[in-house]
Order: sequence, then structure tokens, then C-alpha cells
Amino acid sequence: MARKTECCRLNGLEISLIVLFLLMTAVSVGLITVLALKLDSEKQEVTPEEPSPSVDPPENPYLIGVGRADCTGPVADLPMMGYANTEQTVRGIHTRLFSRAFIVDDGSKRVVFITADIGMVSQRLRLEVLQELKAKYGDLYRQDNVVISGTHTHAGVGGYFQYTLFMITSKGYIKPSIQAIVSGIVKSIDLAHRNLRPGRIFINKGQLVDSNLNRSPHSYMNNPEEERNRYEFNTDKQIVILKFTDLDGDGMGLLSWFAVHPVSMNNTNRMVSSDNLGYASYAFEQEKNIGFLPGEGPFVAGFSSSNLGDSSPNILGPVCVNTGEKCDYLNSSCPIGGKKECLAFGPGEDMFESTRMIGENMYKKAKELYSRAKQELHGPVYGAHQWVNMTDETVPLNSTHTVSTGFLFFGSFNWDTNGDPFWDGIRDAVLGPPSNETTACHRPKPILFSTGEMNSPLPWHPAIVDVQIITIGSLAIVAVPGEFTTMSGRRIREAVKKELEVKESFANAEVVVAGLCNIYTHYITTYEEYQIQRYEGASTIFGPHTLSAYIQRYRGLAKAIAHGTIRDLPKGPDPPFFDEDKLFNQVKDPVADLAPADTVFGDILEQVNPSYKVGEIASVTFVAGNPRHSGDIRDKTFVTVERFHNDTDSWEIVHTDASWETRFHWIKGLAGRSQSKVEWHIPLTAQTGTYRIQHFGHYKQIMDNNTITTPYVGTSDAFKVTKSFYYY
Repeated sequence: MARKTECCRLNGLEISLIVLFLLMTAVSVGLITVLALKLDSEKQEVTPEEPSPSVDPPENPYLIGVGRADCTGPVADLPMMGYANTEQTVRGIHTRLFSRAFIVDDGSKRVVFITADIGMVSQRLRLEVLQELKAKYGDLYRQDNVVISGTHTHAGVGGYFQYTLFMITSKGYIKPSIQAIVSGIVKSIDLAHRNLRPGRIFINKGQLVDSNLNRSPHSYMNNPEEERNRYEFNTDKQIVILKFTDLDGDGMGLLSWFAVHPVSMNNTNRMVSSDNLGYASYAFEQEKNIGFLPGEGPFVAGFSSSNLGDSSPNILGPVCVNTGEKCDYLNSSCPIGGKKECLAFGPGEDMFESTRMIGENMYKKAKELYSRAKQELHGPVYGAHQWVNMTDETVPLNSTHTVSTGFLFFGSFNWDTNGDPFWDGIRDAVLGPPSNETTACHRPKPILFSTGEMNSPLPWHPAIVDVQIITIGSLAIVAVPGEFTTMSGRRIREAVKKELEVKESFANAEVVVAGLCNIYTHYITTYEEYQIQRYEGASTIFGPHTLSAYIQRYRGLAKAIAHGTIRDLPKGPDPPFFDEDKLFNQVKDPVADLAPADTVFGDILEQVNPSYKVGEIASVTFVAGNPRHSGDIRDKTFVTVERFHNDTDSWEIVHTDASWETRFHWIKGLAGRSQSKVEWHIPLTAQTGTYRIQHFGHYKQIMDNNTITTPYVGTSDAFKVTKSFYYY
């Protein structure tokens, strides 16, 4: 027994080794278990970016084409379109403007939706686009199957209208401005047309609660209480997205609708900018098109306007800038300074940060919805369209009475206009007071200008208006010709949905409102909101029953789609297309350029620093020509930021003037002397290394009565970029 016990006895070293082995085994098992649990958790929480389709691809898939094209026009000394302030002229580029086209073909019919980074679509713009499409494609792309929607950025260039009121605000019909937009829209359709291939469309929707605020809550509260109680918010928080893929599931594009005004860039801004909707497109495309510069790459992400009439991105709300107090609720005024001291802000510290934050909110929500989109659209596509004379629409009021829309007008809209050069200029042009008929038709509006009765030198407002619906499977896109308020949009969606759902294929139809489409007719409020006569009601130009007239027309379009009677729809009266020689232009050609003594164009006036840390701003100022002398600037750039590669002894372009990180300021001097200041807001993600900034432009000279335009290039010194001490 003693020997046996002795054989089983372990010495101290052996015991230690066994204990160590057991401990290591336990730790390993624990780590494996933790890792397995973590991986399992991640597997449950993270949805693949491109989920496997829920069903096999359809036997007859859609043909899908997406395309994007630059539509940036002249960026110097032209009025901007949005704030109706002729003193707000453009002087540079914050971000470029793009047109994004989406074509869907079911094998026998096709529809096209375009969202363009412009203030709104004018009748003239749409007609010129349709003319060019007809010249290229015959009857393939027409007024009934092509929708053109403006994002409503207030930081684009004007000059693309044919009616007097709009021409006054943008100093006339400016050919280089409208041609850039027309060419950009047509090119985006060309690209989508050439890229057509079999694919699939998925739809998803969700709520985005932190990105819009009702700017006229008093008007909204005048809607029936029973109706208001059906909704949680006084603005639409719903965001709808379409996900386009090829048959292999690879993403081709995204199209989204959300109701928010792109006015994060305020009326002090002087640079072309796509604003918050444009930033969302930019962010989504940059993530998908890895390795491409902005505006390049195959993936196209369009963020479109919706019923944004009373929906503001300034979510911190209105305050009196001189006292910090809240503005008066009823009339948006301040005890000291009145309405002019009442301004809305947020959510950022300045307009650039606010633009980014609102845009990023939309981008992130759309990305989430895109990654989880599994409901697939099936079925045919349709397009229904009519032209309507909105000055003479009759709408049933009840079983025994009807009401009519009437002559157009522009109201005083309970807003300060005294001393505003825009309104002063229009007042000077008014020939007389409105007629008794017009006053009665638009009561209770105090009519400031009876634009429907003013026809010199051309009609001041359009009378013939587009109404249009396109459908893709069970999705209906209602293309509205202006800025519908929150409740107006809800009512028209509900009316269209009710008409469509009589057909089985439209059961559970999804209806979206696409804003500012095809022609611009200002605002459209509910009858109840019209009575309050805030800005939106006063800018509803066809009178208090405008919404009812539109609902009647869109119900007719929806009914024709549901019952297969689109061909029986009356075409309606053709809109006018005025000869160019009747369209006035008050914009003067820029003078010849002049460089300061002992300098040439492209020389440096203020040099960059030798080095910067990420998060800082690299800035350089050049002797420059007027950017308008560069002609058509689409698909070009005034700016590059370039990084040096030692291994290849070459410079790589990392940013252009289409990038969020760059700002191109044109500084106008006297007698043709100009400067271009380029800023690079160095992102925290920038790689360390050696960089330079280049500026490209043209200068104009007149020699022997001949105009000569010459290109130039300016190049900064090389500078270093390093990481900040606090950067992780």
C-alpha cells in the first residue's frame, strides 16, 4: 500500500503544471464561449447591407436604369433662386448640383423620375427638356411618363423661368443658367437610358423624427381637430425609400422622399449648394462609390422633396435674435424689432453644420431602410398626365353648390415687406388694384398684387398647370406642381390611395408626394390653413379651394390608372412656349478681367501655411478671372486638393469643388479685378502627407476689338497635414 501511494503522489512542480493547464483550458473555453456569443449577437443585430432577396427573381423583371449628371450653371454675379432677394447673387461653390434620373420599364411601358438639385422646376425648363428628349428619342420620353422634381435648394442659380414675376426675381431669362440645367437633366436621362438592365425594386419606409419642424403651427391648428387627432405630429415624419438592384442583388441606386425644406443654407449664403437633401445624396453615394470622386461612380442616390410647404429644417425653432426670447406664436414677431428680428435656427452652430446634420440624419435613416428593404415591387408601370387651366376649375362644395378657382394673385401674406427691394421693385411695376371679382374669389386674402390680371410684358404667373401620377407596381408617385403643406399632402395621398385600391393590384398601395414637379405654382394649403393667411396661405395663388381642385384632378388620374382608361383622359390645353426674343434679360455680361500690377492670373495673393493638423482649414487666395468666363462648367472643377505619392512621384486628386470639404469663394473687385479664395476644411479622416491646392479658371481680355478667353492654373505651395495630438 505504501508503494502504491508513493506512485500516485505528485510533486510540487507537477501540481503547478496541472493547475496551469486547467486554468488555461478554462480561460480558452471562456474566451471561445464569449466570442461565440458575441458573434451570435452580432449576427442577430446586424442586417447585411445587401440582404438576400426574400423570393426568387421575377420571371419578367423590370429594366432599370440610373444616371447622374452635373447641372451646375454659372457661379458668379447671378441671382440665386429661392429667397426672392435680387441682392443675393452667387459668388462661388459650396457643393455642385446634380440631376439624378431613374428609369423603370416593365417590358411594354416605362416611366422616368428625375430629382434635380434646383430650387424648383419651371414650366419653361420642363418644356425645353421635353423638346430635347423628343429630338433624341422620338416619342419614348414624353410629358406623361417623365417627372422632373426639384429638391428645392435655395442655393441654386435662377434665370430659368418664362413668367414675369419669376423673371423679375432672377433678372430675366438667363440662357447659360437654364441650358446648364436642361443639359444636365437630359444627360442624366441619357446615362440611365444607356445603363438599362434587368433588376429589382424594393420599398421600405420609416420615421425620422428629429429633422423637421412645422413653421406655421397656428395655420396647422386651424385644420379640423378630428383630422389632426389622426396624426402624431404636425409635420410628416415618414421617409420612403426605393432600393434598386440588379438580378444578382448588387445595388444600383436609391430614391427617397422626405418632407423638409432645403433652407439650412440661409439667405446670407452666396455659394451654390445642394443643401441638406443634396448632402444626403452626397453621403450615400460617397459610401457606395468607394474610390470615386464626388459626382462619379455607378451608384446613384436621389433624395427628393415631398410635401414640405410648412416643414422647416430649423428645428431649434424661431427666436428673437436681439433678445433671445421666443417669437410671438401668432405672427412670428418680436417685441423689439418686429418680424425681422424673428429667425429660426438649428440644429447646428452655423448653416454649414446645420446642413450637414439634417442631411446626415436623412442619409443614416435611408441607409438603415435600404439595408432592410425586403418588400419587392411587382407589376406594370403607368403614367397619367393632364394640363389643367387652374384659373377656371369648378369643384363641388356640397350636393347643391360648387366653387371655383380664380384669377391668380400674390398676397401680402402677413409678412413684413416694407423696405424690401424685391417687393419695392414689384410695387413700382403694378399698374392698378385687383378687380372686385378677384378680391371676392380670394377672400380673406389682402391682395398685394393681382398677378393673374397682369400680362405685361408677359403673364406674371402660369395658368396652365401639369398634374401627373406615375406608378411602379403598387407604388404611386404623385407629382405635384408646388409646395404642398403637411395636411395638404396627407389629404391628396389619401384621396389617390382610395381611388387606386379599387383595383386588386393596388391593394395596400403606397402613395408618395413628390414636390415641386414640372411647373412651379408656389404653395398649396388646405382651405382651413388658407383662412389664417400666413406665408403659405398667402402664396396659394389659385385661391382657397386650390387643394380641392387638385384633389379632384389627381383622383381622376388615379381612377384612370386603376380602371385602365388613361387613353381616355383629355389632354388639356397646351401651355405657352414664349419666343426667346420676348423673354427679357437684365443681366449684363461681365467686364474684361484685369490682374493687379506685377501679377498674372493664377498667382498667389495669400499663401497656404507650411503645415496643418486635421480639423483645421487650409486656405489660399489666387489672382482670378470671373468664373462666368469659364463658360459651361459642368463636369469640370475650379478646385482640386491633391496628395503627393512618393512611390510614383505623382499627385493624386482627393477633392474637387464638388466635395463637401472644399469651398470656392469668388471675390469680386473693382474694374475686373477678381480673387478666388479656396478653403479646404481638412477632415479628421484625412491621411497624413504632403498636399497642394490648385485653382483652374479663365480670364477674358479684349484685344483689337476681339474677345479672347484664356485658361489659367494657380498652384499653392506644398504643405504637410498631420494628425492632431488629440486625434484618435
